[in-house]
Amino acid sequence: MTAPAAADRWISAFLEAQAAELDAARNTLLAYGRDLRSFADFLTRRGSDFAAADKPAIEAYMVECEAEGLAASTRARRLSAVKQLYRFAFEEGWRTDNPALRISGPGKSKSLPKTLSEAQVQALLTAATTLGRHEADRLRNTCLMELLYATGMRVSELVSLPVAAARGDPRMLLVLGKGGKERMVPLSGAARTALAAWLTARDAAEEAARIERGAKPSRFLFPSSSKDGHLTRQSFHALIKEIAVAAGISPASVTPHRLRHAFATHLLANGADLRAIQTLLGHADVSTTEIYTHVLEERLKDLVLTHHPLAERDD
Repeated sequence: MTAPAAADRWISAFLEAQAAELDAARNTLLAYGRDLRSFADFLTRRGSDFAAADKPAIEAYMVECEAEGLAASTRARRLSAVKQLYRFAFEEGWRTDNPALRISGPGKSKSLPKTLSEAQVQALLTAATTLGRHEADRLRNTCLMELLYATGMRVSELVSLPVAAARGDPRMLLVLGKGGKERMVPLSGAARTALAAWLTARDAAEEAARIERGAKPSRFLFPSSSKDGHLTRQSFHALIKEIAVAAGISPASVTPHRLRHAFATHLLANGADLRAIQTLLGHADVSTTEIYTHVLEERLKDLVLTHHPLAERDD
C-alpha cells in the first residue's frame, strides 16, 4: 500500500485506526495527534518526513525534547506515539522497516501521586454548598464535588454523565470509562442526597427553558452551552479552584485528579481491598492501583516519626 505524502494524512489515518480498532478515548487521540504533529514539525525542520525518518532522526527528536526541559513522562508519551505510528505504518505497508523499534524511552516517573487529607476534602465539600450565584448553582457544585469524592471518577467521566444514569435514586452509577469500558460505582448517602437535590433543580430549569424558549432537554446530568452539550473539564477545573479558595485551601494544591487520588488513598487507609479500589477506579492493571499503597506507607512513616516517643532519639 502506498504511503500518504503529507504528514497530516499519516496522522489522521493512524488516529482513525486507533479509534476504530482500539476504541481509543477522544482525549487519548488528541494527545497522540499533538505529539505526532510535534515530531512532524521536527522532521520538517530537518528536511525530512515520516516516510524518510530513520532511527537517528527519532533519537535526535528525543534529545531535543529533553533539551526543551520536557518531563520524563512527557518524553515517554511522545516516544510511545512515534512507536505506535511506525508500527501502524509497517503493518500497512507504508514502511518496510520500523525505525522506532529498538529505541528505549526515559521511563515513567516514580513520584507518588499528591493527595488531600480527609479534613481538606471535608472543607471542600462544605465550601461547595455555599459557592454559586443562585441556589441551583450551589446545588450543582455540591453534587459535582460529592459525586467526585464518593466515586473516584475521572473528571471527563463525571462531566459527561448521562442524566438517565442518575434517575430513580440509584445506589450505584454506571460509568463509561477509558476505551469505552463500563463499570459500576456505588454512591454514598451524601452523594445520593446531593444528586437528588440537583436533579430537582436541573429538571425545573429545563422545564422553564422549554416553556420560555422551546429548548430541547439535555441528555447530560450537567448540561451546558458548550459544543459537547455538557460541563467541560476546563470549566470544572476552574470551578474547583474557586471552591478551594472558598475552603481556605491553596488552589494550587486542589485539582479534580487529586480528589480522585484522595478517594483511593482514604479508602485504602480505612481498610478497603486493593482489588476493589482497582475496580472502582477503572484501572486495567492492579499495578497502577498499587501506587496508593506507597502513599499510605509514606503517611504511616510520617506518623511514626512525628508521634512515636522515641522518634527524636538519636541511634
